[in-house]
Amino acid sequence: MKEPFIHPLYIIEKLETAGYEAYFVGGAVRDLILNRTIGDIDIATSARPEQVMELFPKTIHVGIEHGTVVVVHENETYEVTTFRSEGEYDDFRRPSSVTFISSLIEDLQRRDFTINAMAMNAKGEIIDPFNGREDLRNQLIRTVGNAKERFHEDALRMMRAVRFVSQLAFSLSDQTKRAIQQYGELLRHVSIERITVEFEKMLSGKRPSLALALVADTELYRYLPQLNVDPQKFRSVCAHDWMMLQRVSESWTLLVHLLDIQDKQAFFKSWKLSNKQIKDIQLQSIGLRDVLENGWSKRIMYTIGEQASVSVNRILQLLRSNEYMNEHELLYIYSELPIHSLKDLDINGQDLLVWTGKKGGPWVSQLLKEIEEKVLYNELMNTKSSIRKWVQSCSQI
Repeated sequence: MKEPFIHPLYIIEKLETAGYEAYFVGGAVRDLILNRTIGDIDIATSARPEQVMELFPKTIHVGIEHGTVVVVHENETYEVTTFRSEGEYDDFRRPSSVTFISSLIEDLQRRDFTINAMAMNAKGEIIDPFNGREDLRNQLIRTVGNAKERFHEDALRMMRAVRFVSQLAFSLSDQTKRAIQQYGELLRHVSIERITVEFEKMLSGKRPSLALALVADTELYRYLPQLNVDPQKFRSVCAHDWMMLQRVSESWTLLVHLLDIQDKQAFFKSWKLSNKQIKDIQLQSIGLRDVLENGWSKRIMYTIGEQASVSVNRILQLLRSNEYMNEHELLYIYSELPIHSLKDLDINGQDLLVWTGKKGGPWVSQLLKEIEEKVLYNELMNTKSSIRKWVQSCSQI
């Protein structure tokens, strides 16, 4: 048994010793076969939630009504879920009822895609009733059973499908792709927050341009916030090598640039992004626009800061702009700026009041801005004595 399955293997063995079936399931099994980094490790068992809690001293009750208990073992947490079948879906997201069952195969049958519907026992043997390994070999995303039924159960699965295309550089099976084309409007029933999570994972994957092309081909974009734009305009975003970007904020910045979104604030609010995310993206958008129009300058680097400057530079490289510069050169120029924020000035507004003997007012911030500009462009040394001498020589004081 390979890491990181060794520690949670204890949970499976303890369940088996107590007379229950237990298996590793889902994405961890898929990623093991693909030799990818393994994230969360989930376990499915024939034991009922109360039986799991009796066996393990440290548990967290997070979804007992759905059969899930979190077991804490060696300071790590593992979701242990009872085999279950699900009733009808009333809201394209949640089943109306959950029934605990004793069949692993029936449990795997309710899952979204064949590559996620595999299990592994304590011996490391793979249980694969829906040919998930074959689809992994063929690099295909295929629903378990009827695609229409899977997407009506949870419409978000359509976004998960294109997300996996990006993360794994796979293709959609013909049936899966046709079903997304036919039932894309079901996304209207899914919360924006859930859609955004999948969309950002898609943008952060290995092949986002491949996934975006599928979003275009299936017309899924028509049901995404403020993306129901001219089809040709949306298809244009797929022509770029999004893999060059390293942060999801860079992807958002590129997207609004390529789609020429005017009201960026409203656009990002419609995606329910956090205020911090919006601030970061707006800063990058300002920098990108200014550099494309006027080229790099100390003022732009200073205004948007080091991280945003690096992000803008990556986007310029992707756009094959003449304004792109070597990242080491950019970082050197930024490091050589005399100041990196107003706080770096060797004086403050109180100093100006003392030196001039004047009452406070708008003139203080205006003068600080002028001093900031002169220091930034090396027209004034950033020392209290130099700034004081300059202030006292100004005619306006």
